[in-house]
Amino acid sequence: MPSLPTVELDVRAIPFSTRGAWLNISPVVGLHEYAEDLHLVAHRNGHRNGLTPVLRLQPWRDGAVVPAMTSATSSVLTWRDERGSVEAVFDGPELVRLRGTGLGLRLEDAAATLTPFSGTYLYLDAATGDHVFTSYETGLRYRVTVLSAHCEVDGAGALGTAPRALTLGGDGGPWEVAVEELRTARAALVVSSTFDEALEGAEARFAAYLERVAPWRDDSTPAAALAAYVLWSATVAPEGFLRRESVLMSMHWMDKLWSWDHCFNALALAQGEPELAIDQFLAPFDHQTDEGALPDSISHSELLYNYVKPPIHGWAFEELRTLLPATDTELLVQVRDRLAAWTRFWLDHRRAPGHALPYYQHGNDSGWDNSTTFDADRVIESPDLAAFLVLQLDALAGLEEQLGDAAGAAAWRAESEQLLDALMTLWGGDAFVARSASTGEASSTSSLLNLLPLVLGDRLPDDVRASLRERLAEHMTTWGPATEPPTSPHYEADGYWRGPIWAPSTVLIENGLRRGGDTETADDVSERFRRLCETSGFAENFDALTGEGLRDRAYTWTASAYLRFAAASVQRKAVDLGALSGSISGR
Repeated sequence: MPSLPTVELDVRAIPFSTRGAWLNISPVVGLHEYAEDLHLVAHRNGHRNGLTPVLRLQPWRDGAVVPAMTSATSSVLTWRDERGSVEAVFDGPELVRLRGTGLGLRLEDAAATLTPFSGTYLYLDAATGDHVFTSYETGLRYRVTVLSAHCEVDGAGALGTAPRALTLGGDGGPWEVAVEELRTARAALVVSSTFDEALEGAEARFAAYLERVAPWRDDSTPAAALAAYVLWSATVAPEGFLRRESVLMSMHWMDKLWSWDHCFNALALAQGEPELAIDQFLAPFDHQTDEGALPDSISHSELLYNYVKPPIHGWAFEELRTLLPATDTELLVQVRDRLAAWTRFWLDHRRAPGHALPYYQHGNDSGWDNSTTFDADRVIESPDLAAFLVLQLDALAGLEEQLGDAAGAAAWRAESEQLLDALMTLWGGDAFVARSASTGEASSTSSLLNLLPLVLGDRLPDDVRASLRERLAEHMTTWGPATEPPTSPHYEADGYWRGPIWAPSTVLIENGLRRGGDTETADDVSERFRRLCETSGFAENFDALTGEGLRDRAYTWTASAYLRFAAASVQRKAVDLGALSGSISGR
């Protein structure tokens, strides 16, 4: 078992947080908005893309802000200058402890202005003697308990535009405080551990998680610990519309769960955190409609149905079953019923009269919001959608067989074969096209989206699979498959799904290549993506030519893709070494 590495992180890219918390410390205060100072940021009930910067955290000495370097590990965040330091640690999901020596810290209302409907109010709680910031945006309170030293107060009870702040250690002496997120009232805080003990506890909790999620890590997977931290720090406790412990897509502005992103996180967690993995897979199904549709996205206080997401769930569950320690009958029945309803939604509500193929209503339904496949028409019968449903129908057939319903299995398999036949009507001899559900007009074929039927593996005819592999070469860059070929006139370096490399498309293509027997190309795709993450972190997507991370820089499905690729690579090497050892010993 490898020793626990020091997991260092850049808080400008990856927020500092802990499992279960709806809080983090970060300079990200809005959509693509970075502040100079770090902030205590909340993710419940927010009005600004889900997140709310509550308190500005400023290193302080002698009545003024002082420049200080910041550094962070998975357990402690530090501000430091030549005369002192401040440290922050999460002592549980709702409690942040801060201490300083030789350097103070100013905790200031980030909103600046208090109105009857927005901003933050600071007051002294007469019951406990603590100071409390109460936020309109989050609907919660942030209580500051001074554990040692003096606290200077500005703006307690002030209304309108006014400074509202608490300053600790401004004279350079040692100090310690605790900041709690709470709803209405709570008994006065009594800490049961020292700061150092709280730090040791934080280190131990993440270390145990890391050993569960990535016990296989070695020198060939140098980003595994950081990838695990990205998932750990974006995992929130059940609350609001999220009824299960859930991994958000990010603790930046993408602080939701979308109804396909969750599948990739489930796969990364399956072997080490099986219960958490099952919760990830099932989370959107908690809000499945009577028609069988899943929501587009879920956050603490928002549930959206105006779009859906692609039905990759049958594929995902089949992959999940190979990784989970066990799947009991109750779970299989639950998944069978939910997948059946989700499948019927597409087959019963998303097919034009007389058409065999279901359709997307917009690029957002596919998850590929602005793919060039949608340029000719938005409402399209798309080859990836049909491929996903073929696999989902196969998964349902397999579940019925395992549950003893041979007739049900046969019915699902018949529908799968019919849909596969219908998919092949989109084959143009060298590429799959999408076509308008209304006019039949064919789409362009340059997007990587049109190659996603590769996910069918050996269900595709050999010649079709070979043609798709040839087209894949047009998308391949140093870092992996670009979503639009760099030679395309539509290619954009930061064009979302019109060029950048994304984790989900890479995972689906690698998986299909491997199941289709093309292990060499699959290995190459995996290796390139792993090297991309090791070079550029776990961004939402990446410049296909430079490898630069783009958009949200701490995206969990990217970290999950890395963990799955890395784990599989290490395990393949172990099998190969075992086979070689057996061959040598048998001579």
